[in-house]
Amino acid sequence: MVTSVNPSPLPRTSTPQVTHAWPRLDPPLPEGVRVRVLRAAHGDPRAALELASVLSTRQLTGLDPLPADPASLVPATLRAHRREIRALPDDTRLLLLLAAADQYPVATHAFLRAVAAARLDTRPLDAAETAQLAHTTPGGIVFRDPWTRIAAYETASAADRREAHQLLGRVLSGAGEAPRRFWHRGAAALGPSRRLAAQLGPAAAQARRAGEHALACALAERAAALTPDPHERPRLLARAAADAWQSGDGDRARRLIAATDNDALGGLLALRAGNAGDAFDALLAAAARHAAAAHALPPGAPDPAVHLLARATEAAIYTGDLRRCREAAAVADRLGIVPSGTLGGLAAAFEGRYADARDLLQAAAGRCGPGGDPTLLIHSGIAALLLGDHTGAATATARAAASARTRGETVTVPQAMEFRAYAEFWTGRPRAAEAGALESLRQAYTTGQDNGACHLQAALAMFAALTGDAEVCRDRAEAARSYALPRGLGLPAALALFALAFLDLSTGRFAAAAARLRALAAFGPGHGHRAIRHLATPHYVEAAVRTGDTRVARAAHADYDHWARTIRNPDELALSARCRALLAGGPEAVDHYRTALDLHACGTRDFERARTELLFGGALRRLRRRAEARDRLHSALAAFEHFGAPQCAAQARAELRVLGGLGGLGEPSAPARGADDLAARLTAQQLMVARMAAEGATNREIAARLLLSPRTIDHHLRGVFARLGIRSRIELVRLLGETDV
Repeated sequence: MVTSVNPSPLPRTSTPQVTHAWPRLDPPLPEGVRVRVLRAAHGDPRAALELASVLSTRQLTGLDPLPADPASLVPATLRAHRREIRALPDDTRLLLLLAAADQYPVATHAFLRAVAAARLDTRPLDAAETAQLAHTTPGGIVFRDPWTRIAAYETASAADRREAHQLLGRVLSGAGEAPRRFWHRGAAALGPSRRLAAQLGPAAAQARRAGEHALACALAERAAALTPDPHERPRLLARAAADAWQSGDGDRARRLIAATDNDALGGLLALRAGNAGDAFDALLAAAARHAAAAHALPPGAPDPAVHLLARATEAAIYTGDLRRCREAAAVADRLGIVPSGTLGGLAAAFEGRYADARDLLQAAAGRCGPGGDPTLLIHSGIAALLLGDHTGAATATARAAASARTRGETVTVPQAMEFRAYAEFWTGRPRAAEAGALESLRQAYTTGQDNGACHLQAALAMFAALTGDAEVCRDRAEAARSYALPRGLGLPAALALFALAFLDLSTGRFAAAAARLRALAAFGPGHGHRAIRHLATPHYVEAAVRTGDTRVARAAHADYDHWARTIRNPDELALSARCRALLAGGPEAVDHYRTALDLHACGTRDFERARTELLFGGALRRLRRRAEARDRLHSALAAFEHFGAPQCAAQARAELRVLGGLGGLGEPSAPARGADDLAARLTAQQLMVARMAAEGATNREIAARLLLSPRTIDHHLRGVFARLGIRSRIELVRLLGETDV
């Protein structure tokens, strides 16, 4: 008797846009798990709640991947769908089965050809349309929802499913259709087959070259199930896991890699969704092992040790651990591997070798041509950011995202957009930056990159601090730090603390800001980060001067000035001059402020230019140079209103009030009129909430879309009503309709 080897009955489809409200759970799921459960449930909240109720504690906390076959765990959801399918005529059910098989695991676009080849009568599909279960289109059958498609597939007998796959495989005869043809042949197999498993491997490679990683994963996983060779199975599963990861299916990758001993891929997954220290150890060990076997590589083949060592260095940088950076550098030197320019530059900067860091980063930033390797383009963007070239960073990261999409590397897209958000913010597009970061956050959670999502939460906390969203800043920072600290992620932990410090600084809590920033400088690996400490130095100097304790600030500025003079970036030099002005005080500060503004004019960081004008205006007011002070403060106020930074704008207004020179730029009066005026009254987050509320979304639905709590959404709506001088959603709908915002 031959044991039947049937594919899982759950069709894997492209990720749905998750916009449904999430049912209340106690305790609530971590955000990454919540997003992935809703994805596994195809956006259906009832199915998601049913699935969540049967998950293990480790799955609910994100420590273990979600089950391979969620459909088997949601019988209540499928029960009604099965009844509807079974109520149809047999001929209708067979046509729906053929259509469902054609869309599993990805669309093969062979349904119409299969119908023609088998000379099937399509009139029975009228019954499915009458029952509103599916409808026909020129391209084939469109099911009412994914669960209906699943029910159409799994209610059929195993023999009928095999016949459907065999028919689809026969009509996929084109030269470029081999991967899909062999997929259907594999799905129709009765049991293990060495010959078929051997055919599925090249088919997976062809799909991989075409950027179809989801299909390549399905083929490699099917080959592993069909091969009778137990030694071949782990290799095929590791290849399937790598493809699953590239396609953005992190849970599937984690499940597959658990069946192998591939510490290299395990280390990569830990880097993206686990403990950064563990990831470093695994990746460094894998790099050493591959380097020892490099002599067996074919001529011209890429050395995996180079890639693994770069990832190990990335893990070390994520932790903020200088010791690990040095250990990776020592291994690279021993193996004769030249470190990646960006990662090598960061490691050099960690050690204070600024000239070396500059040269490595400049070389990496120059490699940003279109169509290149997405990871190298991301590294080019990061190098450009570190050098202060935000325009170059925006170009490199946009090209990285485009290249990743072209290659089917779904997992890389949120990594690219993560750093593009910084570039957009600093070049004067704060709302685009926040919207892009929010979308990247959703993609990071969906693809199982919880470490990247943590970094994005910290970045969004920083954006919220800069734009005056105190509630969101605290929520995001708490989410980032509570996730980062147990996993040794020093980079997002430090960025979240910096966001809280800037919020204190912008609202006049100077002692609290100085205390947070001093703590940031003192924290070791896993809690602090040298790069964030460096980024925060100008703000620490400001807070320290405001509190009268400048001893440590002077030393911090000296190091910052060394970096600025080494890379010769105008914005970095401008901020160093601003620090010098703050530390000098009195009339001596004026020339330093003028130097800072001259340098800002050659740079791209408009927000920091506005803060320099604000500080300069305050200094001029205290020196009784009222006319020039008023000009500087008006310029700063206009910039802060453009950025949607009400706290900083309030500081500029306070200075102008002392001068008696608001000149019509006083507190907002309501209701606002005109799209530009309205956008200026609201923060970026408030504007998004207002738009969704005006479209009829409930607070819970808005919270689900923005990955925030309903309590935070309620806080935002109260702020929107207060700033616009309105009292209800009806007035909000009318106001946004009039202004077309």
